[in-house]
Amino acid sequence: MTTTDSAEKAQQLAQGAVEARLAACAQISAPVTSVYHWQNAVETAEEWQVLFKTTPACYDALEAHLTAAHDYDTPEIIAIPVVRAGAAYAGWVRAETEAR
Repeated sequence: MTTTDSAEKAQQLAQGAVEARLAACAQISAPVTSVYHWQNAVETAEEWQVLFKTTPACYDALEAHLTAAHDYDTPEIIAIPVVRAGAAYAGWVRAETEAR
């Protein structure tokens, strides 16, 4: 998952990862309000959240792709483990990310 400061940038990050087969799917959520410390101040910003559906085998390549493509100095790039998933869906994610 990552965040960025515009819908256009979120679309570019999602499109690039899916086209590169680093993610089977990317979902962009409507703007969220983020409140955070940055450079000794508390900041508030509107951001778009992008959730990537991928496999553990693709994580390192996806992280490298997002780091290179992102314009934030310190982009949020986090992985949330999937405890369980439907077999058909998990198979689809594997097949779409292994097709690279």
